Amino acid sequence: LKKLAKGADIVWLATDEDREGEAISWHLVEALGLDESKTKRIVFHEITKNAILQAIENPRMIDHHLVDAQQARRVLDRLVGYELSPVLWKKVKPALSAGRVQSVAVRLIVEREEEIKGFNTESSFRVLAEFDVPGKETKTTITAELNKRFATKEEARSFLEKCVSADFQVESVEKKPARKSPAPPFTTSTLQQEASRKLGYSVAKTMLVAQQLYESGRITYMRTDSVNLSNLALSMAKKVIGENYGDKYIKTRQFVTKSKSAQEAHEAIRPTYLEVQTIEGVASPKRLYELIWKRTVASQMAEAILEKTNINITVSSTPEKFVARGEVVKFDGFLKVYFESTDDDDQEAQKGLLPQVDEGQKLQQLEISATERYTQPPARYTEASLVKKLEELGIGRPSTYAPTISTIQKREYVVKEDRSGEDRNYFQFILKQGKIDGQELVEKTRFEKNKLFPTDIGTVVNNFLVEYFDNILDYNFTASVEKEFDEIAEGQKAWNKMIQEFYGPFHQRVEDTLEKSKKQSGERLLGVDPASGENVYAKIGRYGAIVQIGESKGDDKPRFAGMNKGQSIE
Repeated sequence: LKKLAKGADIVWLATDEDREGEAISWHLVEALGLDESKTKRIVFHEITKNAILQAIENPRMIDHHLVDAQQARRVLDRLVGYELSPVLWKKVKPALSAGRVQSVAVRLIVEREEEIKGFNTESSFRVLAEFDVPGKETKTTITAELNKRFATKEEARSFLEKCVSADFQVESVEKKPARKSPAPPFTTSTLQQEASRKLGYSVAKTMLVAQQLYESGRITYMRTDSVNLSNLALSMAKKVIGENYGDKYIKTRQFVTKSKSAQEAHEAIRPTYLEVQTIEGVASPKRLYELIWKRTVASQMAEAILEKTNINITVSSTPEKFVARGEVVKFDGFLKVYFESTDDDDQEAQKGLLPQVDEGQKLQQLEISATERYTQPPARYTEASLVKKLEELGIGRPSTYAPTISTIQKREYVVKEDRSGEDRNYFQFILKQGKIDGQELVEKTRFEKNKLFPTDIGTVVNNFLVEYFDNILDYNFTASVEKEFDEIAEGQKAWNKMIQEFYGPFHQRVEDTLEKSKKQSGERLLGVDPASGENVYAKIGRYGAIVQIGESKGDDKPRFAGMNKGQSIE
């Protein structure tokens, strides 16, 4: 590179457009000894002829504020990692590591696990009824839910007994127009979330495939937190929608990015050429490309027009009412192309059109069921929902999500796995043809797929760091540091001053912790040894978990349970 640079008239630096890319360009200038008068920095967010020619026509100098912001992040993260990790080696076990963002991500997962363990499940009876609309030529049924749940089996049965000979009548029909707007084009985090939900990709795989698509000129730069689209993209979308779906589906709109720091990235993730609807080749890039294409095109399409209907049904023998909810699409709009998934798809409404009924109309009872249902604890994080939470808290930036999640798994603080559910009994009453039958049934519950679970060592390390370095693991601290990096990138703050303000108090706390804190064993009582009657403990040892009979006293050597290699501990 040095030889080529010396013989060149101009050296073009075309590294990525983010802080890391800017820092790479600066390092090249320093390492190669480049003459700045012969060096031009260009940026583009898509690898297309027009974008590159435009970048060459508008070169600039290296933005030292961006370089400083990257350097501040790198130095701060090294300070935290290099100072905290040795504390863990001495106080927990060797070969552990800590990090400013990774430790906070682990904390989120550990705290969610504690919430789940402490959750008290309660049950109640949910009542659903199926009615027929008499006098109709075609068979029409309405499914409705009672507007009250019953706490006990006796209350549920008592209600059904009242319904045996009751009359059911339509009290009111409420129709409300509704509109649904499309989601904005993809940012790094929303792409990771949707690829996880719709395609089952891990965060790391999504970024790997997106990198391949970017390098082959298929999509714009894939590390961005902007939802903005260029005027060129808007005009391309308008043309594609008009040609494929008709003018009534066109609605050009510009989304506004909420994040103040998003001005570094010029555009959302989109196909470079919107007229290319799909690509040939390997399945993974093809599927991700089509997802990006659909999301981009849908963002420039008309709203979906819906009609939501509520039918309130009275019961002659009791004040409770049944409510049937329906939703019908009058104009599909953007739904013709794409619908955004969510992490909790609990849609109670009956999808589709409800039968036409009039106020005062009598309904015929077909079946009423009262089923025992249990409250659910908070859901464990998936990689995608963890990314969403980190972004909500302002922790990390687009380039950090994937490596952070990979790191906490490599360090074995967190495992991603499936866990088979457990059987749970529940009770159900069914009223049909004037007769009430009750039966106990079994359902599978708490089946987990691709969820993140904290390991024992992850929990011990987290609890230790939260106790002694609560300021570093504080969510607000981590988010405020990101804001300071943004201020450095904008030239509003000196990077070395920021580091100096942080390091003094932090280093003092490290010294105090080394001096005052106790060694953590993560000790947990397993039960009682039947032979000796002494307690049996599980602890963290130098080379992994150990099981110990009795407590250690002074220099006495603890006795260990006789176990064979590979034997499991119940």
